[in-house]
Amino acid sequence: MKIAFIGHHDFGKAALDAFIARGDTIAGVFCAPEKPGEKPDVVRLAAQAHGLPLFQLKSLRNEAAVQAMRELDADLGVMAYVLQFASQEFVNTPRHGTIQYHPSLLPLHRGPSSINWPISLGATATGLTIFRPTDGLDEGPVILQRTVAIGPDETLGDVYFKKLFPLGVQALLEASTLVVAGQHTEQPQDESQASYEGWFHDEESKIHWGIHVDQIYNLIRACNPAPGAWTRIAGEKVHLYDSRKRTISRHGQIRGKPGEITAITQDAIVFDAHGGEIKVLRVRPEGGAKMNAGEFARLRGLVTVFDKP
Repeated sequence: MKIAFIGHHDFGKAALDAFIARGDTIAGVFCAPEKPGEKPDVVRLAAQAHGLPLFQLKSLRNEAAVQAMRELDADLGVMAYVLQFASQEFVNTPRHGTIQYHPSLLPLHRGPSSINWPISLGATATGLTIFRPTDGLDEGPVILQRTVAIGPDETLGDVYFKKLFPLGVQALLEASTLVVAGQHTEQPQDESQASYEGWFHDEESKIHWGIHVDQIYNLIRACNPAPGAWTRIAGEKVHLYDSRKRTISRHGQIRGKPGEITAITQDAIVFDAHGGEIKVLRVRPEGGAKMNAGEFARLRGLVTVFDKP
């Protein structure tokens, strides 16, 4: 089939590579222009390496974008990790319209950080959706969905790179075949079940030590490898990554106050929390690189609450 491809970053490149490997014709590639100082978009580099027509337009909502899409005469538009909003005229121009990937089970978790939120909220499953893009954010009819489990210790990186990324590429291939063959169905989203969350930025990734240890652990997992849940240690902003949770029964004894460092080992820093402890193996000080948590503690001269005078 003849594809008009719209995508960015690693997922976009993987999807583009998959369509090329399948033998589809890529009529053209749309990706957002890089901002000053931003590293080159791998989708742009891949398109140029394959000698494909490339469009880096500031907007996909104007007549220039529609005209570019119209001239491609594509069978199908494919949106894989798209950072720009597109007009309905743009996505409807290909003969069979356009399909889009979203890493959640729509209508749940509409929005840009749709993998972080279910992990942070303690969900045991999430998934991906291939749908028809509309003017509403992630609101179009569903063509295909896949569900994946979220293990109790899995991080954002585990869920995305091991599950939603590879399954998403395959789902785009499958959905494209169904749509062009006229064998797909389109199911409207149930608005009564819809949820939307914004970006998982600095405020969302801040650790509030007054909440339960399970919630803190979920937050750290949801921010690993990025943006990193964070707290302040001796006044310094520090992001926490690889962690372990130890739950203490209601009859057990906690050793300090929530957020206090109760142990430092060769490889870890242990924080007290309501209902248990959080053992952190990897940290990143503000402006620095990720490093072994025990090494960080030694370099900063940190001591436990029990060692303080």
